[in-house]
Amino acid sequence: MTTGRSGRTVRDLRRGNRSAVLQRLYFGGPMSRQELGPATGLSSGSVSNVVGELVGDELLEEAGVVDSDGGRPRTLLRVAPGSAHMIGVDVGETRVRVELFDLTLTELARVEMPLLPRGCYDVGPIVDHVKDGITAVLAEAGIGTERLLGVGVGVPGIVDRTAPGGTVVHGQTIGWDAVPLEELLRGTRALPPEVPYIIDNGARTLGQAEMWFGAGRGAREALVVLFGSGVGASLITDGSPDGGATEGTALEWGHLTVSVRGRRCRCGALGCLEAYTGAESLLERWAERGGGPVGSMDEEEALSALLAAAGKEDPVAREVLEETAEYLGAGLSDLINLFRPERILIGGWAGLMLGPHILPAVREHATRYSLRHPAGRVTVGMGSLGPDAVTVGAATLPLSAFFATGGRRATPRPDAEPPAWRTALRVRGGTTPGRT
Repeated sequence: MTTGRSGRTVRDLRRGNRSAVLQRLYFGGPMSRQELGPATGLSSGSVSNVVGELVGDELLEEAGVVDSDGGRPRTLLRVAPGSAHMIGVDVGETRVRVELFDLTLTELARVEMPLLPRGCYDVGPIVDHVKDGITAVLAEAGIGTERLLGVGVGVPGIVDRTAPGGTVVHGQTIGWDAVPLEELLRGTRALPPEVPYIIDNGARTLGQAEMWFGAGRGAREALVVLFGSGVGASLITDGSPDGGATEGTALEWGHLTVSVRGRRCRCGALGCLEAYTGAESLLERWAERGGGPVGSMDEEEALSALLAAAGKEDPVAREVLEETAEYLGAGLSDLINLFRPERILIGGWAGLMLGPHILPAVREHATRYSLRHPAGRVTVGMGSLGPDAVTVGAATLPLSAFFATGGRRATPRPDAEPPAWRTALRVRGGTTPGRT
């Protein structure tokens, strides 16, 4: 294979050209061949060759014609939605959600399975839920695995992709100690061996979804907060204005100490932010002060009851919400002072429920506890993708790897080099412990 001065082979260059065209059409909408040249920086000859390959691979299709100034009409091209599929999985703290998408992330099928008994995070049942969910969505949509790019899985905890047997998850708050999740999922034989499982922290998948398709578009540095039973955050440090490649790092933000010798957190430590802001602890504080019958409800029902009580001017419910808003704002001030982001977005099921009620107070407290300069350049708002954001973000994991390989599917063998999708993620900095 010929290698240039830069060390890149002809194959590398071709892959990069294919990736550039695919991403520009994916995020920029239909374009003509003539427009793709300036948009990608490729010569007209390179564009013609790449488009020919991608059309031959059935990844691109015509999307109508437009008149040109005095010349022949130009044919528009777009990414073909049905040319590939992805599955996104959200291993949440109340349920497992599995969704099937086409290449343009239009939902084709979904299934949700509650974690029973409530608060049970045993690995075996969760792996079974994922397996059953994959089987169910493929059957519902009548789709085989031939064009399935992969399964992205968003999980709580720290994700380590460097383990020899595949991705390992350290989820201390849910009792997962070095769980070999990729190996366990592969062992279900729900999918052929060439279809990858790509596992990442749920806050990071939420962050990537919001940056690609949601309220984070256009920001270079953003923090996306996942607010559920617990809390986490994802730091995006090189967001692309056109929604392209992003570099994200999951932060175990919920386990910053905000009160020395304070409340006991699920992780076992004292005084963590999560012990004051997560939905689980919020409801515990309400119950401790004589709040509603939360013990007979699931977390979403109980949180709805708390909000209803606060709306009726119940002093205990209002006090708990005000206290939560202050702790959350103080926690955000740490992120503002440390990272100086342009934008902070709040998501997650509890965040979506609580946001309309506490967001103004959260903003006020975040500003009060922050340094003036970084506080003056940040906006704090809600994510825009709703409860499916983690699942959508999980589906972007195989999609991102697909772009990185120029739209070529990997067919790994047990004795082969690491598959292209894993190599692409390693290059992007996603394989070291803590960078999840």
